Amino acid sequence: MSDSGGMSENEDLGGPDERHRRPAGVDDATVEALGKLSEGLEMVERARGRLYDWHQLIGGGGARLGEAVELLRKAGHHRHADLIARELVGRNVLTGRWSFQTVEEFNRVYYRPAVELEERVRQDLIDGREHVYEAEMKERLRTQGHPDHTATP
Repeated sequence: MSDSGGMSENEDLGGPDERHRRPAGVDDATVEALGKLSEGLEMVERARGRLYDWHQLIGGGGARLGEAVELLRKAGHHRHADLIARELVGRNVLTGRWSFQTVEEFNRVYYRPAVELEERVRQDLIDGREHVYEAEMKERLRTQGHPDHTATP
């Protein structure tokens, strides 16, 4: 340790840990391509989260519609309650589907294959390592010897 409580200049020269280092013989273009692949999958993950948000909002909205039907009935508005119950409560959100079916189809048709392919390509090209591109970017940008810029935890 240095007198300032940080790391000494020689303590932090190792760079990324082994699981974030590029394997021998892997070129820059491959690392960059796999970084883009990882980034693309991260965006798909975010889209999937929004799909689950949509699914839960649709379900919550449907539950409120059911509550509105009951309240309209209590208020004596049976014709309007029956109209909403018949036309909206339990209605498909897409042809033949409730939101859970849409989520299931997305997971089966797109999400799981995307995850499996990304993992397979990483396994084939860089021994399955993750975030090699990002680890190398961190190494380029961090200040050597600075206690808040260490290569590893």
